[in-house]
Order: sequence, then C-alpha cells, then structure tokens
Amino acid sequence: MKLPFPFASCFSPSSKRTSSVNYDDSFSSGGQKIDESISVFSYNELKAATQGFKSSNRVGEGGFGAVYQGVLQDGSLVAIKNLSVEQESLRGEREFLTEIAALSGIKHENLVSLRGCCVDGAKRLLVYDYMENNSLAYTFLGEDYKREKFSWELRRQIIVGVAEGLVYLHEQLKPRIVHRDIKSSNILLDHDFNPKLGDFGLAKLFRDEASYISTRVAGTLGYLSPEYAISGHLTRKADVYSFGVLLLEIVTGGPVVGFDLERGEYFLVNKVIIKPCIFHICVTSVN
Repeated sequence: MKLPFPFASCFSPSSKRTSSVNYDDSFSSGGQKIDESISVFSYNELKAATQGFKSSNRVGEGGFGAVYQGVLQDGSLVAIKNLSVEQESLRGEREFLTEIAALSGIKHENLVSLRGCCVDGAKRLLVYDYMENNSLAYTFLGEDYKREKFSWELRRQIIVGVAEGLVYLHEQLKPRIVHRDIKSSNILLDHDFNPKLGDFGLAKLFRDEASYISTRVAGTLGYLSPEYAISGHLTRKADVYSFGVLLLEIVTGGPVVGFDLERGEYFLVNKVIIKPCIFHICVTSVN
C-alpha cells in the first residue's frame, strides 16, 4: 500500500523536495512533500516480520526507540525502528515525522534508505534497508570489536563516505538539511562496509536565505559543537564539528567521552588539544 494515509494533513505525495508544505515546529524553517514511493505497512505485517519483535531480532537502540531485524513478506531483509512515543510531550512523534520528511525522496549511497513506515494508534514504526555490518560504533569502536580488521584503508573509506553524505545534505539538497546528531552509532555499514548516515530524528531543514536557526539544543555529549551549545544558533558548522570529532574517534579508536582516575571525565577533543601529536595518540590507542 502507498501513501496517502492518515498523515494527509501533514504530507502530500510528491517526488520533488522543493515543493512547499508547512509542517509543525520540527521543520519550522523549511517545507517539503513526502515521496509517494514510501510504502505504508500495517503493524501486523511488521510484527510478523520481526517474529513479534522477538528479543533475538533486536539489533540496536536508536535515539528514540529499539531497532529490529525483520523479513518482509517478499523475503527482503529490513531494519525496523519501533519508536517510543510519549503522548504528553509528543517525543517520538516529532522525530517520526522529521525522519520521514528528511528522508523522503532522498537517494544517496551514503545515506540510509527509508523503505516505509507504520502508523497504528500510538504506534510509530520506520522501515529501512538492512545494514549487514550494524553501526560503526558497534562493529569497530565497541569494547569487543576486532581492531585488526579496522585497517587504515577502511577507516579512510568510512571517513570519505560520511563526508560525501554530509556534502550532499549541506550543499546539494534543496532545502538543505543539518543532521544535528553525527556520531559513530549513527553511521551504519552495509555488506561492503560502505557508510550510511542514519537517524534523522533531530534533523532540521534550511531555506536558502536562512543563515542559522534558533532552536533548542540537541545532540550527543562529546560531539556537540560548543558554539551551538552556547548560542542555540544552529548552522551547518554544527555538523562539521561533529564530523571532526567522529574523524578523531575513527583515527584514534578512543572514546569520545572517557574517564580516568586522574582527570575524571574528559573529552577526546580536549585530549588531542593537550597531546597534539596525533601519531602518538594513534599508536597509544592501537597498541
């Protein structure tokens, strides 16, 4: 089944991202129409695809809900995000709408592909292409990752791929998109370890004339741009700062936020400032 569906008051089918429809405050600085190719699934379809959201099919935890591996009726393997919706604050609902609005009509090799969605009462679910190698954080930067597999060539491949995805969001789309939550757990890896930027629940759209958006500060500790955190003025530079932190994380293999008895809690960025010799940091980390 295809759109339209109960969101008809929020979205109108269109293949052009430049069409203008007013949304709620999650996209206060831009408008667009949802792509008519996005499928709408029933809750029972997705429940069956995940074997009743079986715990063994749970592959991750997004910013706003759990992610499950599932098999659709046509046999295709997908990732299904089951969002947690808070009725009073609408937390989860806004992120659901934002994710659909941001990803509708987008096709880029370094961005996740949204297959469809589900609305059933208070339930909100999103369906994506499945990424066989999970996330960068899980596969290469977690406690049990195989460091010897994370070659310098693969690190370079991931860095370049994420950068190309950001250039597409910041420069080539109309309206432009600022992701607001660039981090290793939001970089998904396909079967060839090509990176795909995911989790657009905090994203913001920019009209061409807008130099910044005044908004509540959102993001992840350690990746958050100090200028944005202090002023609440969101620009593309916030994503660029987060990307820089991600680059350090990939190169050094160290945690973005760490703790030791001598310094207490510390940020990777500050560690690099104190010890600017990146080679020394890399060797220490790899060894």
